[in-house]
Amino acid sequence: MDLKSIAHEICDQADDFLAGVRKRDEARAGIAEYLTLHHAKLSPVDRKAVIDRSMRILENEGFFDADAGGESEDAGEEE
Repeated sequence: MDLKSIAHEICDQADDFLAGVRKRDEARAGIAEYLTLHHAKLSPVDRKAVIDRSMRILENEGFFDADAGGESEDAGEEE
């Protein structure tokens, strides 16, 4: 089982299963849940490696940027 491929699989589907997630800790939890559902046999070391790689990929793709998903409207509604 190729960990790099699993990380890319996760990132390819992130828009669906991480919809609305903006916080990195929530994304980590979502990815961990995804692994539990789809790759339950991964060792704890491999799970951590996949989560870390997935987070780096999402970070590089701008997944956590404020404008991601087109929901920048609520940026100025905090009063």
